[in-house]
Amino acid sequence: MTVSPEQQARILSEALPHMQQYDEEIVVVKYGGHAMGDESMAKSFARDIVLMEQTAINPVVVHGGGPQIGDMLKRLGIKSEFAAGLRITDKATIEIVEMVLAGSINKQIVGYINEAGGKAIGLTGKDGNMVRARKVTRTMVDPDSNIEKVVDLGFVGEPDKVDTTVLDTILGRELIPVLAPVATSADGGTYNVNADTFAGAIAGALKAKRLLLLTDVPGVLDKSKSLIKDLSMDDARKLIADGTITGGMIPKVETCIYALEAGVEGVVILDGKVEHAVLMELLTDAGAGTLMHR
Repeated sequence: MTVSPEQQARILSEALPHMQQYDEEIVVVKYGGHAMGDESMAKSFARDIVLMEQTAINPVVVHGGGPQIGDMLKRLGIKSEFAAGLRITDKATIEIVEMVLAGSINKQIVGYINEAGGKAIGLTGKDGNMVRARKVTRTMVDPDSNIEKVVDLGFVGEPDKVDTTVLDTILGRELIPVLAPVATSADGGTYNVNADTFAGAIAGALKAKRLLLLTDVPGVLDKSKSLIKDLSMDDARKLIADGTITGGMIPKVETCIYALEAGVEGVVILDGKVEHAVLMELLTDAGAGTLMHR
């Protein structure tokens, strides 16, 4: 589809009030899923992040990497065990997790942003003691005895304390932080943290204007599978209770509620497979995905 110069000018003009709304504000973008594995989509995402920075928005990118970690473990012949829906991360696995997240994936995203004209810096939660995590414990019911037992997930953590010193130094200086969800423990060890949870903790600590969670679905859907465009925290809790929000969407919505309670103004769950979804959400009247607010 070709767009005439007049249409281009009108689109830019309509974006102005949205640019003013986000002027000098912090927007945390959690990036993962299938969009991350496709090179053309990844480069398009990088251009959108650079455009945000050029319009005086302060983007912070947090990325996942579950499929890539799985691929690397398979290549190295390390078998993954799962419990309560989470990967058990033993000593051999955490080394691979850190290598893949902080190494290959992080630097690839940094490279794409820099190629698009930005100045990205790759970091983890360990840098500057940015994110200190505590060990995650989960319980599950043993199918044989029907007794609930505690599951040891190994080096899996959840954010306990966020120190924004490094990010405060970077933001507003034309630099774009790209964060891998690897955190430090109180004793200097390493924890693997769920990327959504990590992004929520970062957004809350920075009191971000927006947290955008890029997923593989359009957003939160109602019982008839239609997109819910707008959702309060109370409505979200009701939809979890009545079974409208199920499966993997529950922890995402819980992350949204946590971030809102921590001081984020609005959280959006949107489809990362849609090209320019981030720009559509921030710079158009229509938006994209489900906006959650206090």
